[in-house]
Amino acid sequence: MKALTANRLSDGDVVFWNSGQWVERFADAQLFVDDDAAGPDAEAAGKAQSTVVIDVYLIDLIESEGFWAPLSYRERIRALGPTNHLHHGKQAEGGAMIEALQHAHGAARSTGRVNLIKRTK
Repeated sequence: MKALTANRLSDGDVVFWNSGQWVERFADAQLFVDDDAAGPDAEAAGKAQSTVVIDVYLIDLIESEGFWAPLSYRERIRALGPTNHLHHGKQAEGGAMIEALQHAHGAARSTGRVNLIKRTK
């Protein structure tokens, strides 16, 4: 599974794609099957919104406690918000999805981020 992420230009907040619009919570993100063409199509549509977001890319997901969570540690931090205190950022909402994000394991880089890095070099 994959999800599409970016940073909103107006405030730098991490956002996720859901049916043609950007949402703030990872729990609200649209999920794409790895071999589904809808993911790259959504990525192209997101990149076309260059006055709204920056660094649009697909992230790899793993199953965690019955939910999907970003595979890479970096992407889990982005989904949770700042790590300086549990009562800051998106993690302050609490709930089962936040707990699944906090307990997810995996260390691989998202292929979408690696591809983005390759394109900018």
